[in-house]
Amino acid sequence: QVLRKPNVRRAIVAEGGGDTEAREVARRKARKYALEIAADISYPTIRFLYRVLRWLWHQIYDGIELNHIDTLHELANDREVVYVPCHRSHFDYLLLAYVTYDEGLHVPHTAAGINLNFPIIGGIQRRGGAFFLRRSFKGNRLYAAVFDGYIQEVLNKGHSMEYFIEGGRSRTGRLLHPKGGMLAMTINAYVTDPKRPIVFMPVYFGYEKLIEGGAFISELGGAAKKKESLGGLVRSIWSLRDYFGKVWVNFAEPIELEALLDRAHPGWRDHKAEGGERPAWLGGIVDELGGQIMQNINSAAAVTPNSLLAFVLLSTPKQTIGLYELRRQLQLSLDLLNRFRYSELVTIPDWTPDEIIEHGEKLDVISRSEHPMGEVVHMEERTAVLMTYFRNNILHLLAVPAAVACCFIQGT
Repeated sequence: QVLRKPNVRRAIVAEGGGDTEAREVARRKARKYALEIAADISYPTIRFLYRVLRWLWHQIYDGIELNHIDTLHELANDREVVYVPCHRSHFDYLLLAYVTYDEGLHVPHTAAGINLNFPIIGGIQRRGGAFFLRRSFKGNRLYAAVFDGYIQEVLNKGHSMEYFIEGGRSRTGRLLHPKGGMLAMTINAYVTDPKRPIVFMPVYFGYEKLIEGGAFISELGGAAKKKESLGGLVRSIWSLRDYFGKVWVNFAEPIELEALLDRAHPGWRDHKAEGGERPAWLGGIVDELGGQIMQNINSAAAVTPNSLLAFVLLSTPKQTIGLYELRRQLQLSLDLLNRFRYSELVTIPDWTPDEIIEHGEKLDVISRSEHPMGEVVHMEERTAVLMTYFRNNILHLLAVPAAVACCFIQGT
């Protein structure tokens, strides 16, 4: 079906030219590309993975906090859902697939980098809904046409889809600048053949501990990113013996594609694809949509107990503070977050400062020591480096009160 798409046929003709034999070679190459890309969903595999993941989450997490899921259920009734989450961890793929299946929704077709298609695991991922893409299409028009055709086919068949527009996992805890490739393909597919309305669903993942934490510290220190492999996966399994706290999955405000198109380019329905070319006005809409997705993700942030500890302790000399003062600062942070509400979709823990401190000790990110002036709470240097990640998750929520505070400090 992908090979019969008009844009793919044109790309095959362009690749093979007037030579019949060369066209057949190009057609076989296009077929090879399609099989390299395509998911091969198997529901027995999905049911098996669901049971494995349910066991895994109960082993390493206190629970999964799911917020604003009712909005998703309403949208999924009569719209094509394209999930566009932030990218924190390799667990992101698994979490969203698990949550959607558990909620009785379609498991999305998930875009994954070709680097994750290694032996055994790649096949399992493909049967679980993953489709694979190369890091760059530059200079390969045939591959680009086949991938574009595959996206059109997935949407036309009514499947939900998931991809990460940041391109890769954030190493700092801040959202990365959005990349527009997958957004452009999705919008172009809808404009070319509008069928079921498309809605983009931004999703915020909030972790208290990352399996990739050590690797992120090394990479920020200048080390090269290690290539994913089966051996690396086996080695990382040992870290699953640790305690990972809770994980938050917050669904943000959705973005209706048709409403965006009507506002930005009212004449989009008159577009007729000629020669497979995308409309000239598409780039501006992709940029606007990418920025809006990032804003909506930030507006559904999860404030975790761990991020609050990081926010307070990383502001102190040598990451050390008296227990009484830590309680005061945690309560002040909670009060500010509730008073200067960044968004109604932001989730804030209903915990006391003592509960947050106790939780941080359980996560092994802080420790206490005795002092003549009272108990002191401190954080190890290596832990402090990693905790900047979790502090950065929530910094934007406190930007307004911080700016106000700076005005008072400068004025005294």
